[in-house]
Amino acid sequence: MINSHLGPRPARAGRSRALSPSRAGLLETLQEQAGPVGLAALAARTGLHANTVREHLDALAREGLVVRERARPEGRGRPGWLYRATGHSQDDPRPEYAGLAAALAAVITRTSHNPPADAHAAGVDWGRRLAEETGRPSGPGAEPARRQVGRILEEMGFEPEADADATTLRLTRCPLLEAAHQHPEVVCAVHLGIVDGALESYGEEGTPTELLPFAEPGACLLHLHDQGDR
Repeated sequence: MINSHLGPRPARAGRSRALSPSRAGLLETLQEQAGPVGLAALAARTGLHANTVREHLDALAREGLVVRERARPEGRGRPGWLYRATGHSQDDPRPEYAGLAAALAAVITRTSHNPPADAHAAGVDWGRRLAEETGRPSGPGAEPARRQVGRILEEMGFEPEADADATTLRLTRCPLLEAAHQHPEVVCAVHLGIVDGALESYGEEGTPTELLPFAEPGACLLHLHDQGDR
């Protein structure tokens, strides 16, 4: 089971025009959290009364902007609810996109003899197309290619943070976080395939890559090694 306190946060969403300032502020607070948060904690962080927070959360959930899940049982009594942002907005097509991705991941998991391999192959094809759409790196060589991969991931909503030579990228957001929690072996393999397909298109086929899902609080880690490191 994935530790919900590790890994990236949902991809950012545009603020819905229909949200009041206090409701939009609550949503932004949730979007900044590394994992699900309880009602009392949200009330303390926003300065709103717990009943007001609950009302806002119910409305956000109806709009598909927030989901809730049961907290782990502790002692007697029924455990409370935890809340997290989905990363969607009312006028954002990503809810349908994320739902389709989760459905496809479930089909691959159920029907494939090797779900990670098939998911990776699909990601490679996707990465090649994205590389064509995004354009060529700023120059020849491995580092410009790695930085261009970072730009692709940025456009996809991962908000990567690269080290000095772009050999390690912290993926601080995930556009398919819900699907990744449900089927990490498939969704994360697709994401790694995107990276490999883009690198292949940039003439860096064979670059050793490694994606460590939910590696630390607030991020997955993507390693793009120099080919000499193999």
